Amino acid sequence: MEGLADEVLRDVLTRLSPYDQAVSEFVRISATVLPQRSFYRISPELAQGGRTAAGTPVQLQLMGSDPDLMAQNAARAAQWSPAGIDLNFGCPAQQVNRHRGGAVLLDEPETLHAVAAAVRAVMPRGGPKLTAKMRLGVRDTGLTLACAEALTEAGVERIVVHARTKLEGYRPPAHWVWVGRIADHVKVPVVANGEVWSVADWQRCRQESGVADVMLGRGAVADPFLARDIRAGRVRDAADPREADWAELLPAIAFFWARVRGKLAARHAPGRLKQWLAFLSRRFVQAEALYQALRPLNDIHAIDAALAAAGADCLARAA
Repeated sequence: MEGLADEVLRDVLTRLSPYDQAVSEFVRISATVLPQRSFYRISPELAQGGRTAAGTPVQLQLMGSDPDLMAQNAARAAQWSPAGIDLNFGCPAQQVNRHRGGAVLLDEPETLHAVAAAVRAVMPRGGPKLTAKMRLGVRDTGLTLACAEALTEAGVERIVVHARTKLEGYRPPAHWVWVGRIADHVKVPVVANGEVWSVADWQRCRQESGVADVMLGRGAVADPFLARDIRAGRVRDAADPREADWAELLPAIAFFWARVRGKLAARHAPGRLKQWLAFLSRRFVQAEALYQALRPLNDIHAIDAALAAAGADCLARAA
């Protein structure tokens, strides 16, 4: 989730809910072997044992189509001991696909095999695992099983399947049943991904796919407590005002804002906060009110004041 689930949001989300693992934004491999700073910029967790502050392991994701370059960069990245190396064959963005990256390569199972095999060959024994993320295809599912087979035959140890094609983008529904078909076809663990916004969605996803593991994406951004609820088996009532969760979330929003202010130029920071609040508005009515209050604001000091007022209002209601 480029431009969204960066190290700042990964830090915040993994503090709020327990995750087995996280994945970085992708490192684009196109023309050269990248310097250390390029990998650390995408995944600063590399400097702290490949984990977030809460202790969640973070895989480093690479994206590209040149087997030799991908292998050289993977070998370089592996020396800093990320939780794993993940290959991105799922991004549907046109800007990425025009440069032969992401989901467009699902029309070329032979390229998937070549890239994965080259990377597998340079991975140190006993080092980070090699995994991959894919979609169901570019336009249809004609090559779905061939792509999954190409990846596993090349040595990929786990596949995450976003259960839509590239052309479907993020439009509902996700075709979870296809995840099960892939899992039946290959001999490595398969993880379901796509359109899981609630515990009920997670339950249906597992039932329809037949797989045990699910990767949360936008659903975790919209509800930072979703993973915690899944572990507790807690199905939310749509009418639940979630006041206690909101009271816990407000300090996390303030922490996120402080980190974003420290990372980005003042003119860009407000957009990141509004982006997250727009996602949170799907699950919290309080977030919608805060988003609307902040929407016209671009001055960081005015945003500071609005967040402080929201916190004070929450404390007053709790009292």
